[in-house]
Amino acid sequence: MQPKEQLYQPGILEPVPAVARFVSFTLADPSVDAAAIKEALTRLTPLVDGSAVVLGIGPSLVRALGAEIPELHEFPDFSREGVKVPSTPGPLWCWVRGEDLGHLLHHTRKVQKALAPAFHVRHVVDGFRHAMGESGHGRDLTGFEDGTENPKGEDAEEAAFAQGKGEGVDGSSYVAVQQWVHDLDAFEALGDMERDHHFGRRLSDNEEIEDAPETAHVKRTAQESFDPEAFVLRRSMPWMMSMQAGLMFVAFGKSHAAFEAQMRRMAGHDDGVVDALFRISKPVNGAYYWCPPMREDRLDLRGLGLGLS
Repeated sequence: MQPKEQLYQPGILEPVPAVARFVSFTLADPSVDAAAIKEALTRLTPLVDGSAVVLGIGPSLVRALGAEIPELHEFPDFSREGVKVPSTPGPLWCWVRGEDLGHLLHHTRKVQKALAPAFHVRHVVDGFRHAMGESGHGRDLTGFEDGTENPKGEDAEEAAFAQGKGEGVDGSSYVAVQQWVHDLDAFEALGDMERDHHFGRRLSDNEEIEDAPETAHVKRTAQESFDPEAFVLRRSMPWMMSMQAGLMFVAFGKSHAAFEAQMRRMAGHDDGVVDALFRISKPVNGAYYWCPPMREDRLDLRGLGLGLS
């Protein structure tokens, strides 16, 4: 029996790397047309193996190519009184992954040159894997493990990748990307119990606290508590620049629906209860991208009308 062909970009399921770069690109000029965009993507795709580089395409770029991807749309503004959740959409995003920042710099430069002159780099954030927890998950800079409730195995594939939507879309993933800036002074000013109650877990052993307040992050985002259940595959990483630091939140899903359900509840849209996380951290940007599938170990861009890379 032939093994089932892997249709997804493998880096999405692979463990979080030691270091990574989150690079967003913008069109160099509003006059850049579909032909120039296609030429740039044709040059780029040989550099995208789905592992060392994971590619995401924004809704605006899909429209510019005259294509349509089911359920893809721009990142909504989830802000409400007292809570700011900005939407900063972009046309193209790359998650450059590896073990050495120097290698990532050179790889990023290759990507940049392949996309020029149609695209310019808009924003770069360097991320890293922080001290591993006992369960094998990296830690946030607060010390709490990130991704404890991630689905595993076939459940992870079910949560992260589109299925039953046709060739060129099956195996793709819808990713939400947000840069959160931590107020570490505010976090460090909390007592031990307050810190645990902000997250809904004990820092000492990562165990969930049953009687944590309703504002606890774990309670606001419990994936099985939604109807339908809202499972995503988190691949977040800490970041720092000078003395500013936080978390690059990255969540892959079979659509954007699960992330949106969680974000709405975090911001208090459902019941007016705001996630305690907003007291010690805030998002400064947010965007959605579509991560095309793979076929025959190459990026499959048929959904964009470009065929295989």
